[in-house]
Amino acid sequence: MHVSSLGFRTDLALLTASGSVVEDMGTHLVVRSPDNPSYFWGNFILLARPPVPGGEREVVGAFHTEFPLADHVSIGIDTADLPDESRAAFEAAGMSVDDATVLTASSLHAPREVEAELRQLDSDDDWEARARLSQQLYPETPEERFMAFARQKNAQERRLVDAGRGRRFGAYVDDELVSTAGIFVTEDGVARFQSVETHPEHRRKGLAAAVVHAAGQHALDQLGTRTLVIVADTDGDAIGVYRRLGFEDAEHQLMLEKRTGDWAQTSDS
Repeated sequence: MHVSSLGFRTDLALLTASGSVVEDMGTHLVVRSPDNPSYFWGNFILLARPPVPGGEREVVGAFHTEFPLADHVSIGIDTADLPDESRAAFEAAGMSVDDATVLTASSLHAPREVEAELRQLDSDDDWEARARLSQQLYPETPEERFMAFARQKNAQERRLVDAGRGRRFGAYVDDELVSTAGIFVTEDGVARFQSVETHPEHRRKGLAAAVVHAAGQHALDQLGTRTLVIVADTDGDAIGVYRRLGFEDAEHQLMLEKRTGDWAQTSDS
């Protein structure tokens, strides 16, 4: 199956490079991350196009067949538009529909100065702090279960670092990691941002812009990158931060989710 979406194409490139497995079924892809089954967008189905009318519940059923133990349903669609009837049918099946925005840039505007130390994550302690920062953003999920997910996510990213594909940058205030962003090469000249996260008590201080800029400049200056790719909630606050840095809207990315059990209230993973 040919993937046309820049968002999904860069997702898949990083997933496969970090150990995930992609099975091409012709009309759809099945993506698995065996070491991290709680990673919603590491264990999903990607459809080439929306299902025929009435086929939405069948698609959800296909996910359960592929992932019978999953506490979630994640389905991507490799098109920019979802017919209203199909959207309504997916929502009736308990799915939420996320129409995210994929943005690109070939250069970045300098952000305002921040009162923080900006540096790459290197040590085991740095990466454990990153997992702890992620956990603090989702306190409704049991800590032990979330930390297992976050540490496995770290392990996947560290494989990308070890392969020379990129780095994760952090902003430290009083030696505490409070904001972070990763950047990794996906194909020749293209690099994709991963998981921009900021502690709730340190938001609106310019820290997210600072770490995105630091990571992006690293990719442009050190990794031979010509195009930076980042994905944001279309109606969220982050997209304004990215646009002010010089990112421009490139496409929309359709992602459908349903979360149950410990993950029912979690807003991202």
